[in-house]
Amino acid sequence: MMLALVPLLTSLGAWSVLLLAGLVFAETGLLVGFFLPGDSLLFAAGLLAAAGAIQVPVLVLAVVAWVAASLGDQVGYWMGGRIGSAWENRARPRPAAIVRHLAAARVFFDRHGHLAIVLARFTPLVRTFTPFVAGAAGMPHRRFTAYNIGGGLAWVATMMTAGWFLGGVPIIASHVDLAVVGLVALSLVPTAIAWRRRRAAAGSEATQTAIRLAERPAPIA
Repeated sequence: MMLALVPLLTSLGAWSVLLLAGLVFAETGLLVGFFLPGDSLLFAAGLLAAAGAIQVPVLVLAVVAWVAASLGDQVGYWMGGRIGSAWENRARPRPAAIVRHLAAARVFFDRHGHLAIVLARFTPLVRTFTPFVAGAAGMPHRRFTAYNIGGGLAWVATMMTAGWFLGGVPIIASHVDLAVVGLVALSLVPTAIAWRRRRAAAGSEATQTAIRLAERPAPIA
């Protein structure tokens, strides 16, 4: 997806700010936006701004992305508080991917407490669903907002600053396309690791089930 987004970012001129804001908001504020590449998008925006491929000051890009990320989490929190319990308990079938990621976000939130709002920013997939879980769990809105704004600032600043400094390297600035391809490949590593861990966990569970069945006493004839 990043390979398709980069030409848009570089061809839209000042309108690239709106594209960046819309994608960041969708990833953090809409449950269906979990597939969007938030980390690599911010990194690429910083890199492209440093290389001059985006004619928008990097500070403007950063502020817009920060606001969009903060508003996105607020929407996710509102959805969790208003419709979270009813949605999770509804009788109709729900998309399996959303159910799975919501469960992972709930575990993440329970494990890390309120800091999960900040930590989730740096965890793909989880950052989309953690605000929803926080709203459904009844986290105080004022406290959520403080962690949300602080976490959004840390996330945007980290990703875009890294991209900015790499984009300032002459050899990278001269080969932006190759740098973006490398970025896309690098962004797939966490997904591949998570997929392998999930397969390993599933295999381990299947093995344990087989062992329990094998150890079960045979029925008496």
